[in-house]
Amino acid sequence: MTATTLETTVHPAVAGGLLLEVTNVSIQTPSITSIMFRDPSGEPLPPYVPGSHLVVQYGTGANAYSLTGSGSAPFEYTISVLRVEGSAGGSLAMHELAVGDRVHVSRPRSAFAPAANAKHHLLIAAGIGITPVLSHARFAAEWGAAASLIYCYRPGEGAHVAEARELLGQGLTECHNRGSFQEVLTEKLTTQKLGTHLYVCGPAAFMDSVLEQARDLGWPKGLLHSEAFGAADLDEGQPFSVNLARSGIRLEVPAGVSLLETLEKAGKSIPNMCRKGICGECSLSVLRGAPQHRDLYLSDQEKAENTTMMCCVSRSLDEELELDL
Repeated sequence: MTATTLETTVHPAVAGGLLLEVTNVSIQTPSITSIMFRDPSGEPLPPYVPGSHLVVQYGTGANAYSLTGSGSAPFEYTISVLRVEGSAGGSLAMHELAVGDRVHVSRPRSAFAPAANAKHHLLIAAGIGITPVLSHARFAAEWGAAASLIYCYRPGEGAHVAEARELLGQGLTECHNRGSFQEVLTEKLTTQKLGTHLYVCGPAAFMDSVLEQARDLGWPKGLLHSEAFGAADLDEGQPFSVNLARSGIRLEVPAGVSLLETLEKAGKSIPNMCRKGICGECSLSVLRGAPQHRDLYLSDQEKAENTTMMCCVSRSLDEELELDL
């Protein structure tokens, strides 16, 4: 089979990355497909921290997908992608990949690493949220770290469930409805030994509920870790003006148009990846004004300082902002 390189112009999000070949495509569930990439020459790939993600280019866009391996001396990178009809992201494009295709990808990036000092790793996943959590489970199995997993999925939609059973054995609890999950979660949150760290990935409402319950039960913030796949739908926001201090330019940002899009239309090249307020790539320094923070990347303290904003989703509470740009 002749390899096909799907893109010739490299997206900024994967610049300096790798050109990899699809070597396997396998069906996990009716809606989730796993895709394996290797170096065309068979060379080993850069290792990565468990819970890392990979940015994959599709056409003129690029999107991030969690790696499901342990990250130790890899010869392949594997991602699992949920097919979302009508998605503006790369979901459908990923499902169209075939063995032999070559795609541009970034080097692995980490935003959901296991805590080195954890006595136990309590992993919690819902649906496609199993992908970065599975990476943690593989790492724990390889290094003999203590770990357990609560995996909530609909019957017939349990991606990687066989692997999770093999990796964790009695440490895996499977739930198929909200009621059973809530019972298990409450029991786990109230019986963990000191030094346990919690990691959760899944839909935003699911993660919010888990983290809120953990905090209500006294879990310190430093023991709670989450990986977001997408920000909630945002309203169009109010129009505002932005002054670019170093460029001497003033721009108008209309309602329904992001600051990032406005800057790009003005010829400004801003590093970006997810365009959903998750990855932190499009961070800009704020010199004056109060940003309306709508991202999932900055901490509460960083948002309160108002010196940084994610221009892909955040806007302005004032009529005007001034940026160090």
